Amino acid sequence: MPTFTYTARAVNGELKTATIDAATREDVVAQLRRQRLTVVKVDDAGDAKKKPTGGGIKMRDIVIFTRQFSTMINSGLPLVQALDILAKQSENKSLQAVTRAVVFDVESGHTVADALRKHPKAFSDLYVNMVAAGEAGGILDTILMRLATFMEKNDNLIRKVKGAMIYPGVIMTVAAIAIAILLIFVIPVFESMFGQVGLALPLPTRIVIGLSSFLRGVGGIAVVAGAVGGFFVIKQYYATPNGKLQIDKLMLAFPVLGDVLRKSAVSRFTRTLGTLISSGVSILDGLEITAKTAGNRVIQDAIMASRASIAGGDTISAPLAKSAVFPPMVISMIAVGESTGGLDEMLSKIADFYDEEVDAAVSGLLSLLEPVMIVFLGVVVGGMVVAMYLPIFDMINAVQ
Repeated sequence: MPTFTYTARAVNGELKTATIDAATREDVVAQLRRQRLTVVKVDDAGDAKKKPTGGGIKMRDIVIFTRQFSTMINSGLPLVQALDILAKQSENKSLQAVTRAVVFDVESGHTVADALRKHPKAFSDLYVNMVAAGEAGGILDTILMRLATFMEKNDNLIRKVKGAMIYPGVIMTVAAIAIAILLIFVIPVFESMFGQVGLALPLPTRIVIGLSSFLRGVGGIAVVAGAVGGFFVIKQYYATPNGKLQIDKLMLAFPVLGDVLRKSAVSRFTRTLGTLISSGVSILDGLEITAKTAGNRVIQDAIMASRASIAGGDTISAPLAKSAVFPPMVISMIAVGESTGGLDEMLSKIADFYDEEVDAAVSGLLSLLEPVMIVFLGVVVGGMVVAMYLPIFDMINAVQ
């Protein structure tokens, strides 16, 4: 039978730490409660120092957890009981472990926000701060439902943008594989046939055969090594502050993709900040949290400049206008929201509008990419085929 190490608080407030044999953690908790002890922590004796980190938890799992938590609190269930039910019914093992740890922390006297803050991989700063605001205002169920709605919309936005970026990448990868197969396996057959005939080859044919010879020799290894090396160099450069700033600027400057990224960044910024402010989080804390979740260094710098502006007694809209990232309409609506005291409502309206704009931008990007990819593949593959058939036409003319 497994051995567990527990820490519990007696009725007189004294902390007690010891080991106990039980089948599961739930059995340990049940035994301690029968002894009128308040459970603080229960760990496996063989791995007492290990803490759940929240790895392997998907956004969908957190959304379901949040909605169910909100429903149970709204129904009048106590916090600990609601969390205990969530821990038992969750299908994700990592989320189960995290929720059990949260239950123990809440039973020992911590707030829900403080208990969630110990698991940053599962619960973001935005999540924790909104829960803290909900606890302070006595509207935790409302805040949790708002959080779930926010996360669902944010997740849909991220998937749309990723889908727009993945599609051309997949097409280009398939095209590169098809071209490599033609050059490595098909072209050598034609090259051997042309060598036996001894005809002078046209320039396009010589170029294609030269590329085939290059890929089949050391050049193929050099191309693969260069691609892998280039990927890691760019990845390392992107990890530096200046590299992230320059690459993010470049991404925003792309003709069509940059428009999608900019609109999605505006939507995420306005929805996140609007949700935080309407939930009772201070605007300074809200801007700091929003900057961390911006996903683009240019946007992040603009948001942090706005935070510094507000801390100095100025408005939020002026630094955003200087960044040249946010459209004039967004700046004007934020300025109106500040002046009327309805900034959270104005931000939510902007977010709803730009969600639709992202949909339209993604559809436009995909509609543009499809014919471009078809033309590209047609020119490259068709050009190679024509280059290989030119000598055959010369052979037919010579025979005639």
